[in-house]
Amino acid sequence: MVFGKLLSALKKTRDVLTKGLARLFQGRTLDDAFLDDLEEVLYNSDLGPVGTRVVDDLKAAYKRREVKDIKEVPDFLKARLTAMLQGSEAPLAKTASAPTIVLIVGVNGAGKTTSIAKLARHLQQQGKTVLLGAGDTFRAAAVEQLTLWAGRLGIGIIKQATGADPAAVAFDAVSAAVARKVDYLLLDTAGRLHTQKNLMTELEKIVRVVKKQVPDAPHETLLVLDATTGQNAIRQASEFTKSAPISGLILAKMDGTAKGGALFGIRDALPVPVKFLGVGEGIDDLEAFVVKDFVEAILQFDKTASA
Repeated sequence: MVFGKLLSALKKTRDVLTKGLARLFQGRTLDDAFLDDLEEVLYNSDLGPVGTRVVDDLKAAYKRREVKDIKEVPDFLKARLTAMLQGSEAPLAKTASAPTIVLIVGVNGAGKTTSIAKLARHLQQQGKTVLLGAGDTFRAAAVEQLTLWAGRLGIGIIKQATGADPAAVAFDAVSAAVARKVDYLLLDTAGRLHTQKNLMTELEKIVRVVKKQVPDAPHETLLVLDATTGQNAIRQASEFTKSAPISGLILAKMDGTAKGGALFGIRDALPVPVKFLGVGEGIDDLEAFVVKDFVEAILQFDKTASA
């Protein structure tokens, strides 16, 4: 069932990639011209430079006669793409003693608030208790949106008025999480600031406030990226690492894009685990990232592209 949902979510990416490959493989033989065309298809499928690297590996294997026939190419591609994502799976941190504090960062519009709600729901389904901290105080609707989700999920939320000091919210949220002994505190942060304050300075302040009460926290700092932005998400990932020590990624809106191949480039630019994929608009549409399932879902050589 999980794989079926992932397969459905990645349909647009699979259609672009598999249709291009299907046309490419028809009546062709493995030669330099085919390899050049393959590189173009992979590049245009938002694999970008990663696609070029995969084809370079294939060209080397072809010259060494390790790959001799075009029929061997699909398995080579799957194996190479799978290998490139090794080390990108990791479970969400869980501390020996509660609470586990998870900082959520990302630019406005990336799907951060919805991803927090989905993560809260995911943890609830595992029998964990969750508290939310509404630290994105500079975006007018952020606190209200998170409050609505907390109500729907039946979980607590620590908040202040719009424009309040995010670090003050973080302090209150950690205090409450410790006092209530919840399993997880999911702490939202500002995607942008309406003042001249530096985002990195603000995030560093939040981290200091958190550490005062729980010295080894935050136990995770997750960056939410909008998968629909493709290569732009790669640049965003690179920039955001200057603002926070990212420990994992949530790729939102995977179902709304044909640019799912950008995940490879994102991982290339920011080699931290991909913790979750947003695979739909529903509250339950968050899936733990599994490399093999992801590669299988975007490359379906033995099925029609619309499967």
